Amino acid sequence: MNNYELMVIFTPVLSDDEFKSQQKKIANMTTDAGGIVVAENAWGLKSLAYPIQKKTTGLYWVLEYSAAADFVEKLKIQLLRDETVLRHLCTKLDKYAVKYNARKRSGVKSSQQKAMEA
Repeated sequence: MNNYELMVIFTPVLSDDEFKSQQKKIANMTTDAGGIVVAENAWGLKSLAYPIQKKTTGLYWVLEYSAAADFVEKLKIQLLRDETVLRHLCTKLDKYAVKYNARKRSGVKSSQQKAMEA
């Protein structure tokens, strides 16, 4: 099992309930395939750097999960078929990125953040 981070930009016309149901659908797809959802973070409505399908904003969502390598291709196909998804990016995390994300979630400050505060 490898560690991955998935960022999805949904169309901004979704209601809150539709947005949550899309999140749940993708998370359930991951767990049904034998994966483990480590963390998820809904960023909400953000401006896009450039228009996508004539839309200037999008609903951002980040999912960190562990799954088999063959599942990633199946997930990408499902995301490409979904009309509510404007863009997606799936990144394989190395052990340092996994540690960084765990520290970030727990609230432990890095040495750089401590130096900036001083």
